[in-house]
Amino acid sequence: MSLLRVCAFAKCLNRRSLFEKCAFRGSLPDYCQLCVSLRNGAVRRISETPLRFQRSNVSAVRPKTEDGKKRVLEQNQLLDVLEARIHQLQADVILDVQRTKVQFVKAPFSGKGGPSGKGPKGGPQEKTDITKSGQTGSKVGPKSQPTRWMEKLSEEKKIKLKKQQNVLNGIKAKPAAKSKGRKSSSMLPGTSHKTISITAKKTVPVIKEGRSSKKLADEIRDAVTSTASPVTAVTTAVSHKASKSKQKKMKKHSINEEGQKQTATDAESIAKEMAEVEELERRLNQQAGQSVYSREEEPQQKDTVRAGDLQTSIHSYLEACVFVGEIERAHRFLLSQHRVRSRRKLLNTGIYNIMMKVWAKKGTLNQIGRMFILLEEAGLKPDLGSYGSALECMGRDPSLSQRTVKRCLNQMMEDGLTVDDVFSKCVFHQDERDMVLKAVHLVQPDYQPNLHNTANECYPPLVIDYYTQRADHHYPKLDFTQEELQERFKQQLQIEQACTITIDSVEGCKPVTKRITKMRELLADQRAQWQKILPQAFRESKMILTKTHIRNYKLNLYPYLCLLEDWEYVDIMIQSIMNMPSSGESLKILARDLGHRVYTKYSVRQKNKNQIEEKLGNIYSEYTDLLAKDSKAAALLPREQWCKIEMEQSSGPTLQGGESNWPYTVTLELGTFMVDLMVKNLKINSDILDPTHERKLIPILYHMYTFRSTRQVGFIKLHPILSQMLQEAMETKLTFDSYVMPMLCPPIPWTSTKFGAYLLTPTKLMRTIDGATQHELLLDKCQNLHAVLDSLNQLGNCAWRINKPLLDIIISIFNDKGSEKLDIPPPPSEAPKIPYFNPHDPSYAASEKALMKREVMKAKKKSSEMHSMRMDALYKLSIANYMRDEIFWFPHNMDFRGRTYPCPPYLNHLGSDVTRAILVFAEGKKLGPRGLDWLKIHLVNLTGLKKKSSLQGRLEYANTIMEDILDSADNPLEGKKWWMNADEPWQALSCCMEIANAARSPDPTEFVSHFPVHQDGSCNGLQHYAALGRDVIGATSVNLVPCDVPQDVYSGVAQQVEELRGRDAQQGLKIAQVLEGFINRKVVKQTVMTVVYGVTRYGGRLQIEKRLKEIDEFPKEHVWDASHYLVRLVFSGLKEMFTGTREIQDWLTESARLISKSGHTVEWVTPLGLPIIQPYHRTRSQILKSTIQHINLQISHDTKERPDTVKQKNAFPPNFIHSLDSTHMMLTALHCYSAGLTFVSVHDCFWTHALTVDTMNKVCREQFIALHGQPILQDLSTFLLEKYCRGPPTEARNKKYQEYRKLLLLLAKVPQTGNFDLQQVKESTYFFS
Repeated sequence: MSLLRVCAFAKCLNRRSLFEKCAFRGSLPDYCQLCVSLRNGAVRRISETPLRFQRSNVSAVRPKTEDGKKRVLEQNQLLDVLEARIHQLQADVILDVQRTKVQFVKAPFSGKGGPSGKGPKGGPQEKTDITKSGQTGSKVGPKSQPTRWMEKLSEEKKIKLKKQQNVLNGIKAKPAAKSKGRKSSSMLPGTSHKTISITAKKTVPVIKEGRSSKKLADEIRDAVTSTASPVTAVTTAVSHKASKSKQKKMKKHSINEEGQKQTATDAESIAKEMAEVEELERRLNQQAGQSVYSREEEPQQKDTVRAGDLQTSIHSYLEACVFVGEIERAHRFLLSQHRVRSRRKLLNTGIYNIMMKVWAKKGTLNQIGRMFILLEEAGLKPDLGSYGSALECMGRDPSLSQRTVKRCLNQMMEDGLTVDDVFSKCVFHQDERDMVLKAVHLVQPDYQPNLHNTANECYPPLVIDYYTQRADHHYPKLDFTQEELQERFKQQLQIEQACTITIDSVEGCKPVTKRITKMRELLADQRAQWQKILPQAFRESKMILTKTHIRNYKLNLYPYLCLLEDWEYVDIMIQSIMNMPSSGESLKILARDLGHRVYTKYSVRQKNKNQIEEKLGNIYSEYTDLLAKDSKAAALLPREQWCKIEMEQSSGPTLQGGESNWPYTVTLELGTFMVDLMVKNLKINSDILDPTHERKLIPILYHMYTFRSTRQVGFIKLHPILSQMLQEAMETKLTFDSYVMPMLCPPIPWTSTKFGAYLLTPTKLMRTIDGATQHELLLDKCQNLHAVLDSLNQLGNCAWRINKPLLDIIISIFNDKGSEKLDIPPPPSEAPKIPYFNPHDPSYAASEKALMKREVMKAKKKSSEMHSMRMDALYKLSIANYMRDEIFWFPHNMDFRGRTYPCPPYLNHLGSDVTRAILVFAEGKKLGPRGLDWLKIHLVNLTGLKKKSSLQGRLEYANTIMEDILDSADNPLEGKKWWMNADEPWQALSCCMEIANAARSPDPTEFVSHFPVHQDGSCNGLQHYAALGRDVIGATSVNLVPCDVPQDVYSGVAQQVEELRGRDAQQGLKIAQVLEGFINRKVVKQTVMTVVYGVTRYGGRLQIEKRLKEIDEFPKEHVWDASHYLVRLVFSGLKEMFTGTREIQDWLTESARLISKSGHTVEWVTPLGLPIIQPYHRTRSQILKSTIQHINLQISHDTKERPDTVKQKNAFPPNFIHSLDSTHMMLTALHCYSAGLTFVSVHDCFWTHALTVDTMNKVCREQFIALHGQPILQDLSTFLLEKYCRGPPTEARNKKYQEYRKLLLLLAKVPQTGNFDLQQVKESTYFFS
């Protein structure tokens, strides 16, 4: 683009110089090259381009010749001044600048705001040549008259020298390589001054990009960036030129004194900021190499995840082929992947090891040799698994020479591997370990594996004393003998081997009518037919897949369809039909469940084939010595005991590891195949219920589409005939997967991230979104998670039993008509009737049709909800009834934030009021001197009546209502029914029964109670925020400070909102007047509780709207306006009450925003060492093709996609607080276990026996103080700085550097804390109460 076009574009911008509109950003050496190329190129193009072409590019108006010459002259002067200015900044010397003689062309000119036509006409000049290196030479010629540009340049020199002496004395100039830039601030049109700043936000003007100047602007933008330097910002001649052209009355002047002071202040703050950044970078560089997580690891991790799905698919496919005996198929597939270089990149050493294990079993050493060659061709190195397979193969060959084994061992040593590593880190199946040892003995006959615990015994500061000082630890025992526990292990093993369990339904207690009998017979006949039809169809489908000529490198479903017996697939399919909701199920969910059931059975079969069960039984038998009451007291934790026994019994197969998860897409593909099979082959006679209908076979399942929000979703629905049969039959049996049942023996302790919980059923330590793998990668890198694993083991070791009297009462109501008030769902017969109308009936008006349609939809929705709730209650009560005479355990795992959950999904203590009420501790403890008082206080807490009263006040209230308590216990359904009005009625009734039994016993202190007493945190999220910020006012509001009566933050906010409402009402605000008398604790409680967990104003408004709708007297037409008004007042009130909380929340939010903007997901580590990563990425679509339907998967956890900034920043504060409350719970669990207490938790609600409530309260407060005694925010800041700010971006010339510096300064600026004394928590009665 010619300079002439720049001039023309400048005219369009109202005569303001184009250099005023944009900003130069670049290192100083780049300025010289750019300006030279710009000037020389422009002059050359002007000289060489024909005049006619120039005119066509500039304007259709023919300007005056002299005006055009003057305009070009001014532009030429401007380029000269810029050139000289750059050299001045570089060398601190003002160069002699002369105008260059150029060939003038006609250019558009307007006298307004431009140079006077009486200026110099450009006679012979002295031309300055600048070489490529930036050096200046001059050609002597007649000098032109000095212009105002030159005068200003001279003045600037004097000002600059003066400022350097007065302002920047002592500040050293930074080299250009370390210079930083800041995003240029935009100037509004008409702004008269612009400054060149090489450290501050003010920048050198550049040519602004326009339609015809895009190429040049791009070149400038790429080549030029602002540079960090101690030279102060000064006002340039360019901005003065623009100012004068706009303001004609202003005279020439230098920078005034006020401007100098401002510039000096700016320079000082910039210098200070740069020094701070430099100091932070120096600190981070010193810490380099000390952190587990470094920036250098990220590309490798990202590459691993990028290929992870395909690698896992290949790995699982090969394993499936090997498991079913399709060795040739597996071998061909691996070779086909290896031959093509693009596919070979997806392979890793573990994939080649699968085939090595196969050849090792067969004893074919030459095939293993070929695998080693393939590894070398793929650029991979053999690992311990590779050498283990080679040694195993050698051990199976009795005629093998020692020299071969020696060569193998020598090669291992060259690769930095040892024989001990093979035995301690490899996964062995069947007799593989013995064969490896046999091969080693050929060379070293006396060798014995030196097994050692590879875990790094480096504990977090919070638990060092717990693990190193155990003199006062008293680990509890179970009330079972070793023999009883071993027998229970055998029962649980049988259940898990079967993978399913069939139990009696509580609906079977109903009287059987002829209709029910008929329906049950019809269903039995249909199942018998399906069990004949489905196996044949299944076999035919498999035959088609085997005969289909698919290329070797294509993945095929065939091996996955051979993992189990045909009848097992059929049973899984029929079970899914029996459990399907009458309203239907999403195809994706149904397919996922089917595929997961196949995977679970396959995993159990794998362990059986690998001979793991026998060894598992031997280790568990010895492990019971730790738990049984007839054994001596142990000094080890369950995890430590299991690892010790496993190390002693090292021969045979390895228990840990060896399992590979199936990719989510494989699970779905297998499931959709099975759904398609059912839809196409399962049929029923149309006249089965009504003989008057024409007989024909109709499908029992329909594949249809429905809308979820705006997305079309594939749906599988039962035919109405089958749905009616299932409802009316009320079958007496229910079939469940074994893992939904509580365990009949204590769970296997978690000893690693991949082993624990159930005996055979695969269980993840950390629950994740389907398909997400980043959590597993992080956990695998962890050196020490002992405290986290031990706390999960402690929770899982708590034994439970059923409260049978209460269960019988609940079942009787359930089998009657249910009770919405008592949260017992009614049967389908109580559902509202769906109105029928003909939409094509002309007698209905359009508005009537719309109303009828809404009524139909409302009735259908209500009916569907009632059915779902009814089935959920049926499953819970049926499982509880099945376990009524058993003692059982709940294995635990956790979510990605560290919050713990029981693994069985239906019956557990995290459930509703009903399920909590029917669960009691299996172990009983005497009430002791204060136990009965705690039971009474707990009962009052469950009623919700005395939340503002002291503990003594609650106890006194309980004593005054003893008559009602005893009546409720004796006559729950016929008496006064006082318990039904409690907030938690079923738990209140259970507590009434326990109090009645204790009070009527001869000595209440000797009464053995199994009842769990709860101690609940007072708005626990805000408690953690107040402790983090040492906020005195906030701490007082949430009971961290000792008080005579509990401080209710919800009531405090409600009172504050009411005061604001009253003020607005007096000023005449209508909605404030309408709300008079309706603002109470209940209206604001949920919003106050969830604000700390990141609820938005939109979510808060919905919560308040729901509460207002529950108030019958409140006018419904004002709900919308009232909810908008109240949510604003609630947020304002909380901001005033919890200032420290808001500062920390804002710091966390902004940190997450900048981290995610830089392209990273937010990670942190809890004080117990648990790594956490937020799996929120931009959603991408993936199409899963299947015969029945193409499924569109919305994947939001793909690490290849950029992070979702909105989700990352909104979720970080609540997730961080959740990770802290889980840490507090884990610490409390560990110390309660070492004190011999029974302890379980529902997040921030802690349960124990009435006898030990005081002890648990003491431990709970001590651990809260210990947790917040750590520099949590400072440690978080340090971790985030090391993780995300380890050195600036390689290219410091662009926007990324500005974001890096902003993030660096933000993360280093930890929010200030107040002066709240944490030790006060020890004396706070209502901290947990």
